[in-house]
Formats: sequence, C-alpha cells, structure tokens
Amino acid sequence: MSVQGQSDYTNTGAERLAGLLRSPDGMNPAQEKDGYMDALGDRDALGPHQSQQAFGRKALPLVYERIWRPLTARVFFGLAGPRAATEREMTMEMLDVSAGDRVLDVGCGPGNYTRRLAQDAPNGLTVGIDASAAMVSAATKRENSPNIVYARADASALPFRDETFDVVCCVGVIHMTSNPMDALDEMVRVLAPGGCLAIVATCARKGVATHVRKGITVFSREALTGALIDHGLVDVGQQVIRRGQFVSARRQEV
Repeated sequence: MSVQGQSDYTNTGAERLAGLLRSPDGMNPAQEKDGYMDALGDRDALGPHQSQQAFGRKALPLVYERIWRPLTARVFFGLAGPRAATEREMTMEMLDVSAGDRVLDVGCGPGNYTRRLAQDAPNGLTVGIDASAAMVSAATKRENSPNIVYARADASALPFRDETFDVVCCVGVIHMTSNPMDALDEMVRVLAPGGCLAIVATCARKGVATHVRKGITVFSREALTGALIDHGLVDVGQQVIRRGQFVSARRQEV
C-alpha cells in the first residue's frame, strides 16, 4: 500500500510538501517559519470556544503528552480503559503502515503520534498538521527525522491534493473542530485508493444523538461509521470504550 515512497529528502519542508499540495503556490518557502509550513497565515482555525482556544496556548505542549493527553483519555475511556501507549498501539494496528507510505496525522499536536507513524514508514513521508502554531512549533523543535514534516493547516480545508496519502490518522481531534464532518470529508478526499483511515473520537451513549457541548462534538454511535460508509469506504470498523471510540476504514482499490 503506497502512493509513492519519498526517500529522496530535500532541504526544506516547502520542497518536501510541494508535490502534495492542491496548488503549488498554496505554500511556498516564504511561508515557512520556525521549521514548519504555515497554510493559515493570520487565520485562526482553532474555533471560538475556550476548549478549542486552549490548544493555542504556548504552555500546553509542555504538559500535553505527560498530563493533558492521559487525563483526556481517562475522561473518554474511564479508569479501566487503555492507557496512552495501548491507545497508540490500537490505532497503529488499525492502520497497518508500510515502509514507503505517505502518512497524514491530522491534529498532530506536539507530534506524539506523528513520530510513531513515521517509524513505520521510514522510506515514505509523514506529514503532521495542526491548527495550533504552538503545537506545530513544539513538534518541529522535537523533530530531526528526515521523513517527517509539519504544517499549520485547517483540518476542515486540507491543502493537499486528492488521493495523496496512503494512511490518514486523526486521534482525539475531530470532535474539537468547529466543522467535524467537513474534516471527515477532507480526510476521505486525500486518502488514496487502498489507503487506511483511523479516527479516535468521542462517543455518546447508545441511542443518544450527536450533540455539542462547549465546542466539543459528542458523536452518536452511528455518526462517523455511517458517514464513512456513505463515502464508499469499506471494512468500516468500530470499537466503543465508554465515551470514546476507535473507528477504522479503507478506501477501495481502483
């Protein structure tokens, strides 16, 4: 499963991303700053609610992996649910990343999943995107792998060409976006034939409709899986653990 492995790395993120962009001028070297590409400029794509704006705070990346993310997982999955390492391995099992794959990590935060994904695609290219400059900057500063590049971008309007990525991953993020179903549409759009998609998101009690609380979307049990089926994806799977869900799907080969 590989669109085209990219093992000849160039010097800048702009050059590495150039062939993947919808418009060659959509990002250019002038928009590269602090080691990552910025597709948003002055636009704030985090969302207006306090829960969404929290991800823009410069201090959050310092505590994200050790404190914030584990606490969030406890809220979703409960005290008996999977810990961070188990959650990550469950996600990786859904994706089945190959060595030459192009991989997209949507809502990459400080890069905890991005780095893990890149380990399984050493001859490919892993792209981490996030709407938060603080998160992308932190991820970039921790990174020295030639097969990883980061960009600040909107999950609901991804700057990449159709069918660009063999693997698309979105963990703990889609429910934080202002337009989650638009984000889902975009993830499907950039997924290549035969490619795998994995999402870890909120999940309501059985029979409860999708609803929004303080900027956080709580998906019904059928919302994400139903949308993926409507998009024509196959092998749609779901594992619900308390108030969280692991969802996986695959785009059919042409």
